[in-house]
Amino acid sequence: MLHLVLALALSAAPALVLLLWIYRRDKARPEPLGLVWKSSLYGFLAVLPAAALELILIEFLGSIPGQAGKFVQAFLVAGLVEEGVKLAFLRVYLFRRPEFDERMDGIVYAICVSLGFAFVENFIYGYRDTGLLVLRGFTAVPLHAIATGIMGYWLGRAKIEGRRDGNPHAARLWKRGFVWAVAIHGLYDFLLLSGSFMAFLVFPLLLLGWLGLSRLAKKALALDAADPRILTSLSQTEPLP
Repeated sequence: MLHLVLALALSAAPALVLLLWIYRRDKARPEPLGLVWKSSLYGFLAVLPAAALELILIEFLGSIPGQAGKFVQAFLVAGLVEEGVKLAFLRVYLFRRPEFDERMDGIVYAICVSLGFAFVENFIYGYRDTGLLVLRGFTAVPLHAIATGIMGYWLGRAKIEGRRDGNPHAARLWKRGFVWAVAIHGLYDFLLLSGSFMAFLVFPLLLLGWLGLSRLAKKALALDAADPRILTSLSQTEPLP
């Protein structure tokens, strides 16, 4: 029982730290806490269809030898399926929510979904090995936040500049984000599967991804701060003194 509690705590801790980080980044116009936790719950639930699709793909594709098999497993089975399922939950359950009214909201909700997903995946892979849980807390959990968070930036722009402003080009920006998410996630898994010295390349990949995500978060906040429609909507909802 003690081991189970420890495994749950080690699985949850990195996700909670990253969740607090992204929530504090959005402190000027924070999202409702209830919807933040609900978004994380969607991430929990997304593990089920993702696991089912991965099993189906593995069965369908069979055993592919060599680097080609590692490539398929990394980019198609893991990257495409997991980021695709997370995107589906974001599009179906969060994209049309009235609370999703800023570009930064795309990053916030995407990271919430990704961390819910990462928590469950981390526990499944490492509940028998606390050392693996700690390692994944510094690698796999941030990877999910980085890949899906970058996708969330483009999803936020698609919502605000495409759906709200009616820009047909911007409405398709979420596809760019999806490609980035699959590429980052797939490359991370491919490096790990390749083993040897290549596995250590995940650390510079995570560093570059984190810097990229931080830059996009700053850009989203700046675009929102300069958007007169967002400022107008905020002033209309503020209570009178």
